[in-house]
Amino acid sequence: MSERSGRFSVPVLFTSLDHEPKNTWVEYGEAERRILPKGWTKDEGRRPLSEDMIWEKDVRIPLRDGVELLADVFRPLSSDRQPVPAIMPWSPYGKTGSGMQQLDMFPWRVGIPRNRTSGLEKWEAPDPAEWIPRGYAIVNIDARGSFKSGGDFHVYGTQEGRDGYDSIEWIAQQTWCNTKVAMAGNSWLSTTQWFIAAEKPPHLCCMAPWEGLGDYYRESICRGGIPDHAFWDVLMAWACGPNEREDVGAMIDRYGLWNDYWEDKKPKLWNISVPMYATSSYSTGLHTEGSVRGFQLCRSKEKWLRWTATQEWHDIYQEENIDDLQRFLDKYMYGLDNGWEKTPKVRQSMLGYNRPSVINRPASEYPPVDFHYHTFFLDAKTRTLRKSKPNASSSAEYHAESQTDDGLSFSYKFDRYTELCGISKATLYMSTDDHNDMDVYIVIRKLDHDGQALWHQNIPMEDLPEGTRVEQIPRENIWRYIGPNGRLRASHREVTEETIEGISQEEYRKLMGPAYVYHPHTSKQPLLPGEIVELEISLWPGGMVFDAGESMSLEIKGHLPILPEFEGLEEKLVNFNVGRHKLHTGPYYESQLFVSLREG
Repeated sequence: MSERSGRFSVPVLFTSLDHEPKNTWVEYGEAERRILPKGWTKDEGRRPLSEDMIWEKDVRIPLRDGVELLADVFRPLSSDRQPVPAIMPWSPYGKTGSGMQQLDMFPWRVGIPRNRTSGLEKWEAPDPAEWIPRGYAIVNIDARGSFKSGGDFHVYGTQEGRDGYDSIEWIAQQTWCNTKVAMAGNSWLSTTQWFIAAEKPPHLCCMAPWEGLGDYYRESICRGGIPDHAFWDVLMAWACGPNEREDVGAMIDRYGLWNDYWEDKKPKLWNISVPMYATSSYSTGLHTEGSVRGFQLCRSKEKWLRWTATQEWHDIYQEENIDDLQRFLDKYMYGLDNGWEKTPKVRQSMLGYNRPSVINRPASEYPPVDFHYHTFFLDAKTRTLRKSKPNASSSAEYHAESQTDDGLSFSYKFDRYTELCGISKATLYMSTDDHNDMDVYIVIRKLDHDGQALWHQNIPMEDLPEGTRVEQIPRENIWRYIGPNGRLRASHREVTEETIEGISQEEYRKLMGPAYVYHPHTSKQPLLPGEIVELEISLWPGGMVFDAGESMSLEIKGHLPILPEFEGLEEKLVNFNVGRHKLHTGPYYESQLFVSLREG
């Protein structure tokens, strides 16, 4: 491990990378122009090309500091004569059907048939076989320090923003490009769009961030002030590149409080002004809040948000969603008068769990105006959520360091059809006699008429092989969504207002809503034995449907309340708790849940 000083108030830790590219099927590093003929397939069972296309392999893109990135450019044959707009998917995952992750690595390819994609697509990105016939070029770039691109591997931040800026401007200057460039893709490919667009590249015409982080520290690696780099350790173990990588796991272990290093990994969303088509889903422990932050806080006058009831990798390759994205791109890349601007600004989906979900309900804003916040008080004596304050004080406790102690639950039974939508907040009064800190995890569950806790299946059963049984669905967040959740380390309980240049506090509160809690994470406030403290915990945006007789339950526990993102991750998660946690309710300690509901 090495240390680099200069940019930030703390040195940045770097560690070695595997230097050999992973899962490659063509040679890396040698520039070559190929014509892929109509009918070409990468291998048996793959989608054949519907027309001839140009594949310029290992094109070198120069950056302002002299580093060169490798890219593969796919474009129509006609683009030598008639320039076309370009879509730039940006990530370190491998540029053309290569890399650390591929759909074939996941059960049933998450419901995407093998013949739906060509294998030319970058992971989580648009498929050239789909988009070249639609009149676009695809420029698959290996980000700085990945595979054979030069430099060291960086995780988000200003560096990726500047590199993306330089790449967009290079693309716009190519003779085959009509000077118009867009960005698209899931996850990393979405998150980096925030950083790149915030740099304001002149030739970026529009963007399609389909699920991305909006604050790396607060939403992922130290959510709620609790260090959690298990996912990133696994992801980085798959990475490869010529030099070293930024070691974000080591950084959060050494620098667990907010500083300018973590500030650099929070995109300046308010600097973004280009047209935007964003998506969000509930089926991730990574992106749900970031998608909402990005949509709400960007300054784009022309922006749209679509909520999906499925999973992001499943969603991006559905034909109706591809057609929808093309309408957006055609509007801004080709200037077509196609009516896209009449698309509802928000298309809301809410999960039914044991009933059909609400899909694509139009709304003018998020959350929709017909939802209103309600307060439910926790009663430790009856283990219920109630609309009136309990008259008597009571308490309940759980064994916080035990993975088998499922904590406390408080429920409210609806007497009419009800929908939950938006960010929720729990205010909890808690104490411990056993340690100077507490890591508290919460989740809202849906209970059926019999009080059974439910989960939502993110990949539709009709897209899985015939005969697949419910019990075969993997117990992972990709497949099974539990409910809106939040977490907080008690020593990080300080609350402040987020200040954003150009956005007043009044406008900010309207955009983020009254349930959004912002913790500065700049200092620790250790607990005294038995000290009762107030914890304000935001739960990520939710969308849930309840029928009359079904219940909403708030669970409070000492360990992660949702499933791991993928297999093998659960055993890498660390529980920092010691002993028992106690929750206090009643007239003096008004523990409560604040949720946005639409009744009837």
